[in-house]
Amino acid sequence: MNPRASSSGKLNFCGPVIRRLRVGKNWSQDQLASKCQLGGWDASRDVIARIELQNRLVTDWEIIALAKAFGCEPGELLG
Repeated sequence: MNPRASSSGKLNFCGPVIRRLRVGKNWSQDQLASKCQLGGWDASRDVIARIELQNRLVTDWEIIALAKAFGCEPGELLG
């Protein structure tokens, strides 16, 4: 188990929130990655998928880039 993972093995709390917001906007993972790229973060569909599955850590600046893409406050992504 990754030493940074929670006791459930999850590496982030924001994955399910990001998925819910993305699906609510009717965006594909590719579309979200493109919006993040426009904001300066070189995200890919694979990165978005791993975040949503809680299989990848998310840095603070990535949370900010995702929030900008969604047009929300960063705290909203943390549940």
